[in-house]
Amino acid sequence: MASVLAARQPENDEKPRRRYVFLMSTPALLGLFMFLVVPFFMAVAMSFTDQRLLSPNETSWVGLRNYDRLLNVSGLVQEPVRDEAGQVVRDEDGQIDYPRLRTLLRSDPAMADYKLFTSWDLGEKRYIVLAKDPHFIQSFINTLLFVLLVVPLQCGLALALALLINRQLRGIFLFRTVFFSPVVTSIVVVSIVWSFLYHKDLGLFNHYLQAMSFGLIGPIDWLGDPDWAMPSIVIMSAWQAAGVQMLIFLAGLQGISQDLYEAADLDGAGAWSKFWHITLPGLRNTVVFVVISTTIQAFGLFTQVDVMTQGGPQGSTSTVMYHAVTKGFREQDIAYGSAISVIFFLVILGIALFQKRLFDSKGDK
Repeated sequence: MASVLAARQPENDEKPRRRYVFLMSTPALLGLFMFLVVPFFMAVAMSFTDQRLLSPNETSWVGLRNYDRLLNVSGLVQEPVRDEAGQVVRDEDGQIDYPRLRTLLRSDPAMADYKLFTSWDLGEKRYIVLAKDPHFIQSFINTLLFVLLVVPLQCGLALALALLINRQLRGIFLFRTVFFSPVVTSIVVVSIVWSFLYHKDLGLFNHYLQAMSFGLIGPIDWLGDPDWAMPSIVIMSAWQAAGVQMLIFLAGLQGISQDLYEAADLDGAGAWSKFWHITLPGLRNTVVFVVISTTIQAFGLFTQVDVMTQGGPQGSTSTVMYHAVTKGFREQDIAYGSAISVIFFLVILGIALFQKRLFDSKGDK
């Protein structure tokens, strides 16, 4: 009888525990539902309409028109202008003369909504890529470039800092505080400060470069040159956010048994061998989490661009999030902004699932 009562006791304790868990998690779940789930489905519904923020016209259903405008890409091959003898016409500089693209597009009603995205000449022909929203295509490429640059840089920097502060050195708490301090500083403030540091004439970076190169390297227009603007934002973003990943890596490092390192010392293993065969395998789950979370965070790049470059120069730093906010709020086309957000969410979800599956497949080998 006593054994039966003892077996029922955990079951009786389980129900109050479940009620307690449900009660404590309800505020968070309610907030998640109200501010994430509901807005997402509202965005999905709104993306099929022509809703504007301020408009006297009634909202109407437009089907897939916003998605067609967003994703439609086409190509065109232009033949050069020829004279009556069939010879290619060239301008004063010797360049091949082509018909005006705007005239060509307006002459065909099916191509009237397209705009030039990029083009290149091959032989006498000109190959043109057209898009109904070339700014979105450019923003998507810029976002992918930012992710490809910032994720390895930020994760590598965070791991290096974690390995550094994991050592038992005097004053190590001071280093931990210094390395983590950019994280608790407002990203708007950090962006403004780095804008001054990047200034072409008065910025500290150009002064250092000129001093160290004895004037051989001229002042770089970090935020005004299309080739330098995105790398400049990448460096600043990695520096500002690496502290979070540093703490996660530090927790992972302290979870690795010291017995493994002591056994490796007895076997005469070097520092690199211990890092490769003990530290990295021990951090596998931590690396998976850090890479996926950093990737998702990187796709949401907005504040740095809004403060430092406003998407310029020449659209070289415009990101998908910046483009969505610009269309949705500043141009008040909230339906089109919602379509951008929905597509962007699906892309991020697909990439995150692909990363997770990739890491899982490597872990099974």
